[in-house]
Amino acid sequence: MTLPPARFGAHMGTTGGLHNALRAGREVGCELVQIFTKSPQQWRTRPLTDADVEAFRQAEKETGVRCAAAHDTYLINPASADPDLLQRSRDALVEEMERSTRLGIPHVVMHLGAAGAAPEAEALQRLADSIAYVLERAPAEGSRLLLETTAGQGTTLGYRFEHLAQVLQFAAAPDRVGVCFDTCHVFVAGYDLRDAAACEQTLAEFDRVVGLDRVAVIHANDAKKPCGSRVDRHDHVGRGQIGREGFRSLLSDPRLGHAAVLLETPKEGNMDPVNLEALRTAAAGGLPSTPVSNKNHDVV
Repeated sequence: MTLPPARFGAHMGTTGGLHNALRAGREVGCELVQIFTKSPQQWRTRPLTDADVEAFRQAEKETGVRCAAAHDTYLINPASADPDLLQRSRDALVEEMERSTRLGIPHVVMHLGAAGAAPEAEALQRLADSIAYVLERAPAEGSRLLLETTAGQGTTLGYRFEHLAQVLQFAAAPDRVGVCFDTCHVFVAGYDLRDAAACEQTLAEFDRVVGLDRVAVIHANDAKKPCGSRVDRHDHVGRGQIGREGFRSLLSDPRLGHAAVLLETPKEGNMDPVNLEALRTAAAGGLPSTPVSNKNHDVV
């Protein structure tokens, strides 16, 4: 399989300016990066300036690293039954889309929110209404919104493929809404990925319910917890419960060859280069014969 010229990268920090994520990405071997365009823990943020945008676009040119996606902030709950939180979440998501569009970032990855004490079906409808609200107000030719698969902790939505399909159907905007397939989340939600047969079964189910062509980004994260545990704990590629064979089967599948593949693995120990090497090896259909190691971890 011939891979796109730029396919692999990682979520990178933006300390000192958004443009620094691109330079940091180049240093660890990224072709692509994902960023937060604002603090993930705050509602308010400093507006983007023309200088911010120019520095970001210039850094993309100088480094050759492209920003494939921005991730929305942790505070947003577009399925909330609380009217104040719901409105604040919707407006914040519009702002995320506006910021990403201005920076030329093609995708905004969003968490689907949590139902809380409300019935799940009611929360899914509120989520779909929120997406419609955002698309009506976000730039029409701007960034594409991606629904992220979730682990299913607590009352979060998006842990079943049917949730994604339902929201996509309600949103009725196939060109403006897609999917981010998080490997850790899918696995701990109960969809097996550990070998070729398991991957084929899971991908066939996803294709039947949602459509593999809707996947624009893959968050490539191994899982510390077992399949079906619904506990979201990311691990280094090949070191967790999914394992090397699972990543080889998934990433070498030509039906996903169009998707950007981005790490959200732990940052300790300068592991991004190690994880990126593991992803590229897996996508090429190979496996390292011995574990790849650094001073802090052994990753296979």
